[in-house]
Amino acid sequence: MSNVTDRWLVLLVRIPAEPSRHRVAVWRELRKAGALSLGQGVWAVPELPVFEAAVQRTTELVARAEGEVTMLAAAGRDATDGERLRGLYDEARRADWTEFLADCAKFEAEIAKEIRIEKFTLAELEEEEQSLERLRRWHRDLTSRDVFGTPQAAEATARLKECVACCEAYAELVFQALHQLPGEAP
Repeated sequence: MSNVTDRWLVLLVRIPAEPSRHRVAVWRELRKAGALSLGQGVWAVPELPVFEAAVQRTTELVARAEGEVTMLAAAGRDATDGERLRGLYDEARRADWTEFLADCAKFEAEIAKEIRIEKFTLAELEEEEQSLERLRRWHRDLTSRDVFGTPQAAEATARLKECVACCEAYAELVFQALHQLPGEAP
């Protein structure tokens, strides 16, 4: 494994149990950033600038909840420890990409269904374009936290391009259907 970083930022987060919305907000922020949950209130991210904003937002959320964050700069005691953290991080990114790829397949299946049933409406096209935009945002988010470059990233980029082409083809069919004169063959 090539090491982009051997250094990790470990966050020890303590938040009052109630109200639970604060714990949920912190959990969501850290998950969105791609942080590893190492245990109850213990999170780790590679010590890289890309994670600074999420760490700052997390600190602010914890402060609002009247909790505390202790941040530790860490490295494994030996190579095995560092490899273990890296392996856990890569495993989490592979799971993210696997889920993304499954959603790409669902997107293409949905468009294929609309073509099969000849549902060529602007409303349906707008819905599919919103789904495609969600995939684009998700891809951008996953790419930003995949700092070690898992192999699935390239496959996901190719699949997103296929989704774009699929949506463009569907848009063309919708355009043709909406601009067809009555009695004209499609």
